[in-house]
Amino acid sequence: MVFSSNVFLLYFMPIFFAVYFLTPRKIRNYVLLFASLLFYAYGAPEFIIHLILSTIANFYLVRWMMKAKEKENGKLRTENFPFSVLPPIRSVSPSGFRFPLSKLLCGLSIAISIGLLFYFKYGNFTMQNLNTILGWAGFKSLSWTKILLPIGISFFSFQSVTYTLDTYRGVNKPMERLSDYMLYIVMFPQLIAGPIVRYCDIADQIRNRESLYTDRLHGFYRFVLGLCKKVLIADVIGFQVDQVLGPSNYDVLTSAQLADIANKIAAIDSTTAWITILAFTFQIYFDFAGYSDMAIGLGRMMGFRFPENFDNPYVSTTISEFWRRWHQTFCVFITNYLYFPLGGSRVKTEARKYFNLWFCFLVSGLWHGAAWNFVVYGALQGIFICADKLFLKKFNERMGRIPSVFFTFCLIVLTRCFFRIERIDLSWLFIKRLFAFDFVPFHFGENPHLYVTMLIAAFFSFFTLSKFGLKVQDKVYFTEYNKRQHILAFVVSLCAFVFCLGALNATGFSPFIYFRF
Repeated sequence: MVFSSNVFLLYFMPIFFAVYFLTPRKIRNYVLLFASLLFYAYGAPEFIIHLILSTIANFYLVRWMMKAKEKENGKLRTENFPFSVLPPIRSVSPSGFRFPLSKLLCGLSIAISIGLLFYFKYGNFTMQNLNTILGWAGFKSLSWTKILLPIGISFFSFQSVTYTLDTYRGVNKPMERLSDYMLYIVMFPQLIAGPIVRYCDIADQIRNRESLYTDRLHGFYRFVLGLCKKVLIADVIGFQVDQVLGPSNYDVLTSAQLADIANKIAAIDSTTAWITILAFTFQIYFDFAGYSDMAIGLGRMMGFRFPENFDNPYVSTTISEFWRRWHQTFCVFITNYLYFPLGGSRVKTEARKYFNLWFCFLVSGLWHGAAWNFVVYGALQGIFICADKLFLKKFNERMGRIPSVFFTFCLIVLTRCFFRIERIDLSWLFIKRLFAFDFVPFHFGENPHLYVTMLIAAFFSFFTLSKFGLKVQDKVYFTEYNKRQHILAFVVSLCAFVFCLGALNATGFSPFIYFRF
């Protein structure tokens, strides 16, 4: 189910909130849990069992892990250990090395989450590349049934991993109730595309939270703001991008369709190429930031305070700053659960430090999709990050803020070619068209709707470069309103909501780009 669809906006959301707020507080979590499972089952009914079973398994593994850890630390007497029928606390590997059971259980819990992610997301990619290698070697290709990708699997897998590792590290205690853990994992506002929420950030809110009328109003304003970003900006621009580059997921296309897209790319002039990739750069931002706004708004209506996920990334003066502002919860995840375990910057050599940085971005690129273009995308981001640390940041500082913002934005736009075009050969072909220098005169009247929308997108993307823009943003997002301001904000939000509904009925809805990640 998509937030920006009539099914959600006209049926699911109003019915859910009516039931949610009419029920006693003590059972609201069960209402939210049931609604979340229904929400997921509507979009991916064939995968709901996988989600439930993996969640149940992780819940009990983490509880068992902590019981084992307490016993290993001498804090729990053997006779009180509820799993005494299971293997002894220290297991022995084939080599004779002894390791704590708690670590084994921690690894098993992570293996379930990452294993499901790898199977569903990278199974096809692995088999395709294996068959390519076998073909080069002269062997017969292996046959396999193509694996369907469950929506949102990356996000609920990552939340499971954060809970397991944070509990093992002592950041938080294991949950007492299975229903609370399932709610944390499958809560529908952030289930499909984040933000990635650590349990320690909302632990108190799961059992004890209040939803004041001001929270519900501010949540509604935030939801509508995200809906406008998605429907009125991202979808309008995305329709035009698809006219040139085809649908965003090339896996579902036939060879003839891919050949047709290749012919279109080869025939476009440089003006069209630059407008297209600029359009996609704005589309992906307003699409994903719009989803995050809607998720944060829905959560706040229920009393949850989810972490922010975007902070005006296109006003960044360096690539490093861009990644501190873009998809912030994912960057925090990569930092805490990959970069630091690799040693971070506290390593013996500079070469290892830069390798850790580059490798983390390589992995983050592959996370975005099981295709070589995403590997190239991540590798390029890693190279730019390392260049920032070595010399690029100093170079940008000498240029001044506005030139460095422009330079950084241009780098982002160029790398988006590998993000949007999911074939390496077509990505390079498109880049060649960018720099073919066969520009043609630009005519605003050819597609005024697209160009006006792009100008609006550019305005709001760079609005906070000024102090006035920052003040307006803080006023809209983070300031508590008085009664008169609430009346004005509610009327404007309601009118915008109705306008978005009209736009949806006229054009139809499109899925969020990050749904398939």
